[in-house]
Amino acid sequence: MSLIARVTLLALVASCGGAPLPQERRADKKELQARLRAFETPGLIIGEFTLAAHAVVDGDTIKVEGLGNSLRLLGLDAEETFKHENERRAYERGWERYVKEVRGDSKRPVKYATPTGDEAKHWAEDFFADTKVVTLERDHPKEIRDFYERYLAYVIVKKGDKILNYNVECVRAGYSPYFTKYGRSRRFHQEFLAAEAEARAAKRGIWDPSKQHYDDYDERKPWWDARGDFIHRFEEEAQNRENYIILTNWDAMKRLEELVGQEVVILGAIGEVRRADKGPTRVLLSRRRGADFPLIFFDKDVFGSTGIENRTGEYVAVKGFVSRYEDKRRARYVLQIVVNLPGQILGWSGPP
Repeated sequence: MSLIARVTLLALVASCGGAPLPQERRADKKELQARLRAFETPGLIIGEFTLAAHAVVDGDTIKVEGLGNSLRLLGLDAEETFKHENERRAYERGWERYVKEVRGDSKRPVKYATPTGDEAKHWAEDFFADTKVVTLERDHPKEIRDFYERYLAYVIVKKGDKILNYNVECVRAGYSPYFTKYGRSRRFHQEFLAAEAEARAAKRGIWDPSKQHYDDYDERKPWWDARGDFIHRFEEEAQNRENYIILTNWDAMKRLEELVGQEVVILGAIGEVRRADKGPTRVLLSRRRGADFPLIFFDKDVFGSTGIENRTGEYVAVKGFVSRYEDKRRARYVLQIVVNLPGQILGWSGPP
């Protein structure tokens, strides 16, 4: 029996005042568990899932039944919704003042709640209003979770005789730019480009100058696109090269473990720099929260000459030999790369 049929049966039983049979409940639970396991199974197609009761979190985040975490929708970065009273009060003091206060002295654009962010959420709610079941797909078989452990997905929806990719349609509606900060879409790059061009030409959503939304997309997008282009070039170079490792791939650490003592080229985003008065400087490349990959600099002159300290948040390609370090205090070992020469830093995702 299909998942939709099971849900329908349960609803009919409940409406008649009865309860589903124990074996029916067990079958439903077993099937749901099998579907949820698909989230951890590498591959492009995750499967079909029923939307949760309050599925839409915001324009770029939804929930499906049985999954505790929300989904991070690929290629999207809708503006934030007003979730806190203090945000709303600050906004009510005046739009221009509000934008100036939230930006502060940040050198880069920041995220903040906007009326267009709320509008994007309402648009998403309308989009999914007549939808019960969606198909979730990945962009790459090995790209399963993001840094915050959210599953990455495209949401494919059938509407009448059409099959729509919600991620692309959200961009077409003008509620998100094509978001390339963590990489281009490998499967729908051209579709995203066309959807954004259409939205901009029609002045929809965030491209409507009469609406209150971020006014700095011309600053955001070159930075995002530079990162996306850098990742794309690395992936092209990595084809058929076993020693090229992308840290966000689910099997990155397994592959690095197999390559201990050998030279590798890795791609990762600089998450944190830990300088020490005594001992080495550690540069942590983001992989998962609490499970970063360390670059070790024993020579402070080498560290300074790389310029890596001022590159937090950018992607970097690094060449070096994988080694194990035994952490005796924690009774475990970690994998790392020791950087002895500035030339081991092969490139940045941002400007020179």
